[in-house]
Amino acid sequence: MLASIAERAVIHLNPADNVAVATRRIQAGLPLGTGGATAHADVPRGHKVAVAAIGAGEEVIKYGQVIGRATCPIAAGEHVHLHNMAMHEGELVHEFCADAVPTPLLPEAERRHFEGFLRADGQVGTRNYIGVITSVNCSATVARAVADRMNRGGDLAAYPNVDGIVALTHEGGCALAMRGEGYLYLTRTLAGYARNPNFAGILMLGLGCETNQIAPLLDMHGLAEGPLLRSMTIQAEGGTRRTIEAASALIREMLPVADAARRSAQPLSGLKLALQCGGSDGYSGISANPALGHAADLLVRHGGTAVLSETPEIYGAEHLLTRRAATPAVAQKLLERIDWWRDYTARNGAELNNNPSHGNKAGGLTTILEKSLGAVAKGGSMPLEAVFEYAAPVNRTGFVFMDTPGYDPVAVTGQVAGGCNVICFTTGRGSVSGFKPAPCIKIATNTDMAVRMDEDMDIDCGGIVTGGEMIEEAGRRIFEMVIAVASGNRTFSEEFDYGHNEFVPWHIGAVT
Repeated sequence: MLASIAERAVIHLNPADNVAVATRRIQAGLPLGTGGATAHADVPRGHKVAVAAIGAGEEVIKYGQVIGRATCPIAAGEHVHLHNMAMHEGELVHEFCADAVPTPLLPEAERRHFEGFLRADGQVGTRNYIGVITSVNCSATVARAVADRMNRGGDLAAYPNVDGIVALTHEGGCALAMRGEGYLYLTRTLAGYARNPNFAGILMLGLGCETNQIAPLLDMHGLAEGPLLRSMTIQAEGGTRRTIEAASALIREMLPVADAARRSAQPLSGLKLALQCGGSDGYSGISANPALGHAADLLVRHGGTAVLSETPEIYGAEHLLTRRAATPAVAQKLLERIDWWRDYTARNGAELNNNPSHGNKAGGLTTILEKSLGAVAKGGSMPLEAVFEYAAPVNRTGFVFMDTPGYDPVAVTGQVAGGCNVICFTTGRGSVSGFKPAPCIKIATNTDMAVRMDEDMDIDCGGIVTGGEMIEEAGRRIFEMVIAVASGNRTFSEEFDYGHNEFVPWHIGAVT
């Protein structure tokens, strides 16, 4: 079977599909090997080609699902993309919980472990950082100066078990309504990072006069200051230089305690895996995303948690998730978040089909329906146990969903705030984000890009496209890498010390 797939010019994903995906650049006149069609013109790799005639106004089918409508007659063998296909707003049929079954957990004795840092609150870290979290943009410069001084000045040399100091800076914190969603999301994000088990200690740093005061933030989210959670403001300390000195001194007090932490064998129930995709292409839903979905299934069966997000990028595929919802209430909560997004985009003069991006379209994706059907494959096949709002604590094991934007840095920020301690990020065009304090495993959808960006991609799933590997084999490789990275193996982004700039809380609401 593998050999026969490798010989084909296209991948025909479902017998009901009237399009297939080019495995390589197809030249005009090449037989497609499916339905007896021959390419009418050149078709770029990763793009769609019709394997049957499609009339004007008729549905275009991929993955066995509608991804759009033909805007003009399309002959078998024609390239199918923006020039002859458009979005189709249809009514989805929801069958709540139709595919829901109890999560098939492995017996305790068969479940895998990893080497992690067990924290006092019972969470397990995969890294051992100290974080400097800013309450407002006005304290960002000082936070970065503190982190740079500590990381580069030799202070960490005596503490080999501390991975480093991370400055978490952002653009907000003042001129925002304290009763709106923006304030709630920002404070919940900051509190979530303060709780993330990849941090051994936290310094909360403010200017002093900002709307987002540190004491109310801590109180609102049930955090209390102590030896490993400290706070200060620049105004109270007497300015920039004095604050840098004082903050550095506080972190030096934390270092011996943080360095005393040691890895120990922990069950995979201690892992919360953020599932992400960015810079997607026509292969994302064929190779890396379903492979990650298989890895997520394995993690869930071993007692871990897999967190899917990016609500605009499940739009049009949400009916597949409501079928897997563990309860009708979970399904309904997901649809409520979709409705919120419809209203949110409408009142901001946008539409959900503003996604895919330019790069997605260049890679072969035409509509958000097509992108969503491929993106949701990251979620595997396990029951959907819960739906969480942005940056809310993920307090349920198994496969869950978090409501976030589709913009990757904002989405991952929400997941890490929710407690995720490892990230798997699939990409077809080549994303290079790092996301400290959580290690980020980059997974390529195609070998050409994986080779071209070999210092960024941790795993290549391109063999699924060419026929050299099955989805389950690639998924097992991802699963094993998740365990290895969680146990201390470094990703490429960590080897090169990337990931200092991807903390991007969701900015929502009016700035006054």
